[in-house]
Amino acid sequence: MSKILIVEDDVAFCTMLKTFLQKKDYEVFTAFSGNEAIPQIKENTFDIVLADVRLPDTDGITLLDEILKNNPNTQVIIMTGYAEVNMAVNAIKQGAFDYVSKPFNPDTILHTIEKALKGSVSDVTTKKKVTTPSKLHDNSDSFVKGVSDASKKLNEYVALVAPTRMSVLVIGDSGTGKEYVASSIHKASKRVDKPFVAVDCGAIPKEIASSEFFGHIKGSFTGAVNDKVGHFEAANGGTLFLDEIGNLGYELQVQLLRALQERRIKPVGSNKEIEVDIRVIVATNEDLSHAVKEGEFREDLYHRLNEFSIKVPPLRDRIEDLMLFANHFLEESNVELEKHVVGFTDEVLEAFKKYDWPGNLRELKNIVKRSVLLSQNEMITLEVLPNDIAYASHNAKQTYGLFKNQNEQELILDALEKANGNKAKAARMLSIDRKTLYNKLKQYDISL
Repeated sequence: MSKILIVEDDVAFCTMLKTFLQKKDYEVFTAFSGNEAIPQIKENTFDIVLADVRLPDTDGITLLDEILKNNPNTQVIIMTGYAEVNMAVNAIKQGAFDYVSKPFNPDTILHTIEKALKGSVSDVTTKKKVTTPSKLHDNSDSFVKGVSDASKKLNEYVALVAPTRMSVLVIGDSGTGKEYVASSIHKASKRVDKPFVAVDCGAIPKEIASSEFFGHIKGSFTGAVNDKVGHFEAANGGTLFLDEIGNLGYELQVQLLRALQERRIKPVGSNKEIEVDIRVIVATNEDLSHAVKEGEFREDLYHRLNEFSIKVPPLRDRIEDLMLFANHFLEESNVELEKHVVGFTDEVLEAFKKYDWPGNLRELKNIVKRSVLLSQNEMITLEVLPNDIAYASHNAKQTYGLFKNQNEQELILDALEKANGNKAKAARMLSIDRKTLYNKLKQYDISL
């Protein structure tokens, strides 16, 4: 029976994970701090150690050195709720088997543990060599910027605001890559060597929100068995990214405004204030100005956060980037799934271009990954695509190519507007040639 040690200061999460792994026939031990973990590491030989990257008295990467010093064959998996790429790279370089971000599906950690156990016969050097590519491929450093007009404008805004200290509001539909934009701003800023902490405001229960943002001290409430570092302190010196900011409760909005104005925070149960120097980037797929008018979001906080706004365009408005992203996700999926799919058939390319992509880049990434998994050939074919995408080509040809649509004049005007009057580009968007477009402009007496 394989022995696993979980080092995690979140008692509820630690207990849940222990129960899950015990049901999978693992012998599981727990520690709620680095000081609790070290004696167990010295007294026992563990096959796997799951260590949180941030602990009350140390961090998972420091603990990693202690673990490997006692037993180089122990496989260490670093867990974190913070999207900090630099820590992932450092952990892997120092000998960690893998790096997973919370919250994660229990089956995901189980799969990672099984992979680690299979690789336990390898030495640390080999282990790093095997795991580094898949982990690095999963971060935003290698993400494609895009070449469309919409992407170029987005990239210009990022380059413009990044070196400043301004708070940024990133607006965009779900799945458009708002966190990537925030991370890009951080990487191009003067804070690049400091932490980038990403927080999903919609995933934080109201009851523990203050503790999550500002931390707490031991004994401040039931279940607070250790001191906890909050998101603000964790991001000190760097950038705090608050995703779906519109989900914050009114009371927390007040606390957030105070923290941003005074640059000081007070952990729950503490009388001591901590100075923080952070840059805040927030994101939303809602209309915050409307929420302000409805009284659901504080106007003073809105103006504090919205010193500069960036609109992330949906994928349907940057079709020229579609295959750049698709090929990038194909490469990622090949590495992760250990497959060797080389590309897409012409029919798939056509279907991709005709599909509306309501889920944007997230949907495209999931579809490509699914297709790579299902593909038995070197090329991704229509057969492995979901029906709504596979048949998009047929439906779209009726709508655009043959112009059997009662709203074709509206479609043409919409395409011309999106193309800023560029007829060649509008024709490409409509999947017709320029001559056909000119004829239609004459037919509908549309002049530019």
